[in-house]
Amino acid sequence: MARYTGPKVRISRRLNTNIYENAKGSKALDRRPFPPGQHGRTRRRNAGSEYLAQVQEKQKAKYIYGVLERQFRLTYEEATRLAGPTGENLLRLLEQRLDNIVFRAGWGATRPQARQFVNHGLIQVDGKRVDIASFRVKRGHVISLAPKAKEMIQITHNIDTLDRPLVGWLEAGDKQVTVRDLPQREHIDVPVREQLIVELYSK
Repeated sequence: MARYTGPKVRISRRLNTNIYENAKGSKALDRRPFPPGQHGRTRRRNAGSEYLAQVQEKQKAKYIYGVLERQFRLTYEEATRLAGPTGENLLRLLEQRLDNIVFRAGWGATRPQARQFVNHGLIQVDGKRVDIASFRVKRGHVISLAPKAKEMIQITHNIDTLDRPLVGWLEAGDKQVTVRDLPQREHIDVPVREQLIVELYSK
């Protein structure tokens, strides 16, 4: 199964969430706060069934973090084996993805762009190149830009223009980020109701 490459704004409208966290998505939701295909017939969103709400929350998490169904399910199963609430564990595991760290650091304008930087070998972990977007960072890891990435116009532009505060479990350095702790739920600002995902998979 290939990664979704279709219209991103359409997905945001369908889920009523700016899943790519960019200005284009926000403007689209402000201009058309209804799902695609309704053509403005109503500006009220039907809450729908409980099952639909659960599926939509799973879809939000998948699209936000750029994870396909099989990988998402495997991550969920891993979350069930950890101590603590399964839903929170799921989000914590997703937050630890390397492409998410690149996004959180402000090097990538969006998570898809951050994933591209990782795939192209522009990111290092503890001084070694890592080109696997799903690589999971651990406490003490130092994530940095590869030498050739430090001079790339797109990355320097993002660093200079993005106003993205660093989350509390990461510590900023000179074009590097240190994982000072593992993420807690209060550090994760994604618009996902994780308990609905747990209810969906528990059926």
